[in-house]
Amino acid sequence: MRVTVESGDITKAETQCVVVNLFEGVTAPGGGTGALDRALDGMIAELIASGDIRGKAGELTLLHTFGKIPSPRVLVAGLGKSGEFTVDKVRDLSANVARFMRARRIAGFATITHGAGIAGLDAAACAQAIAEGALLGLYQFDRHKKTDEDAFDVQAMRIVEHDHAKVAALERAAERGVIAADAANFARDLANEPGNVLTPTEFAARAETMAREAGLGCKIFDREETAKMGMSSFLGVAQGSAQPPKFIMLTYHGGGEAKPLGLVGKGITFDTGGISIKPNEGMQEMKGDMSGGGAVIAAMMAIARLKPKVNVTALVPATENMPSGTAIKPTDVLRAMNGKTIEVTNTDAEGRLVLADALCYAVQLDLSPIVDVATLTGAISIALGNVAYGVFSPDDALVGRIEAASQAAGEKCWRLPMFSEYKELNKSQVADVRNSGARGAGSIAAAFFLREFVDDRPWAHLDIAGVDFSDAEKGVQVKGSTGIPVRTLINLVLGLGEQPLT
Repeated sequence: MRVTVESGDITKAETQCVVVNLFEGVTAPGGGTGALDRALDGMIAELIASGDIRGKAGELTLLHTFGKIPSPRVLVAGLGKSGEFTVDKVRDLSANVARFMRARRIAGFATITHGAGIAGLDAAACAQAIAEGALLGLYQFDRHKKTDEDAFDVQAMRIVEHDHAKVAALERAAERGVIAADAANFARDLANEPGNVLTPTEFAARAETMAREAGLGCKIFDREETAKMGMSSFLGVAQGSAQPPKFIMLTYHGGGEAKPLGLVGKGITFDTGGISIKPNEGMQEMKGDMSGGGAVIAAMMAIARLKPKVNVTALVPATENMPSGTAIKPTDVLRAMNGKTIEVTNTDAEGRLVLADALCYAVQLDLSPIVDVATLTGAISIALGNVAYGVFSPDDALVGRIEAASQAAGEKCWRLPMFSEYKELNKSQVADVRNSGARGAGSIAAAFFLREFVDDRPWAHLDIAGVDFSDAEKGVQVKGSTGIPVRTLINLVLGLGEQPLT
């Protein structure tokens, strides 16, 4: 869908439908909605008075204009209570409106900038949210289905702004929203692919193709190269699979001689649990166990388009975790790239094993800060459900940046503690550290395991296992991969480009 911003009068927009809004409790509409009401001879006010339009959140009322204005239709979107309206709700509203249009086969529509009027929200933030929401809400993954002859796509959305002086800023904001949504949808495409399609080789090939098109540097390391680099922990997980492992590195140079920051993502393209095999229930979702890796690759796509003044390197260790005669076993001991030995007590705790070597390599490349993203623990779902992802870091300044980036993206996160007592959970009698401890504080133990491989540089771990997949359509989310936290990572990198960590 094409998104544009233009200066004009919403009542005169020549399009198939115009979209205005109404807060709950408003009896006399103002702004763009009031202008349309006057053009329609009080039709909206009359429907408000009769109780047919109440402005409730999620309420969408379609009206026919019968030639009174150029557009044959008007959609009045309920905003809910004015005191509760936020940019996040603008984003969800835009997603719901876009799907409404698709369901009614409306190819193009025009909208006012929701939230920028009496709600008092920043107009540029609202324009970006409108663009993001529409593209995220319209996302579908149907490439493996037979062609639907009745399928329909919305082609265009126009944001109409009455103040010409604001148009340029809104255009830039909407473009950024399109770029962010495109990246999130790219991550969704990767995670939604079946495991027999998105093998580590295919994962690497798609990253390489994207990098070439975006102008990013790209290097794919194979099994032999990673063995020479000493990545025995990563290769330990890979040895159970017939699919060859790939270690993906993408680079963006926008900050001159500045030290690059690092984005590291778990890239398990299918996770059976290995010898510690998972139960059948829910295993179909394990094709998305590379969502962390997909997120950092997708974020790099957007970074290349937005061109912040910063250097960024993304690292993704990609492999399957399979049970076989060659797979690692509980009690095996692996050696990570930095020389630390790891007792494997659970082969289903494989994500931290592949990330260990990726983090070691990030340190070797002198990346700082380092942020890793992974569908790492089922325990994070017990702690936070499917509402927020977990953030772990001893660095308050870096966490503050992540929280601000997350809030701006509408991708909720929550910081969990890293008290020193938790480190004991990973203590091993036969190696430097073990990969799985007691049942309690499982997500914190996993974070402490990763911390063993980042030295003392600024580092944060994002555990997204509770939010990477959605089983329902709601707001910007559709069924399947969510694309979280791609937009958080984009915001984080842009912010660090403007003001590096001190």
